[in-house]
Amino acid sequence: MPKRVLQGVVISSKADKTVTIKVERRFRHPIYKKTIKVSKKYAAHDPHNQYKEGDVVKIIESRPISKTKTWVVL
Repeated sequence: MPKRVLQGVVISSKADKTVTIKVERRFRHPIYKKTIKVSKKYAAHDPHNQYKEGDVVKIIESRPISKTKTWVVL
């Protein structure tokens, strides 16, 4: 099974080797036909601490690195 790849914006890089990514997705409501924007936050592994707030990055699924980190920055 292929690993999922998501694109989002770094909203926090305060933790060591970890960045928080906000991923937004848009879809049309099945009944009301209105476009809805939903966002979700992911903790991703950043081994070299090279990404800062505002950077647009891609993340890929990986094995669990910690309790909350199961994504790695590409």
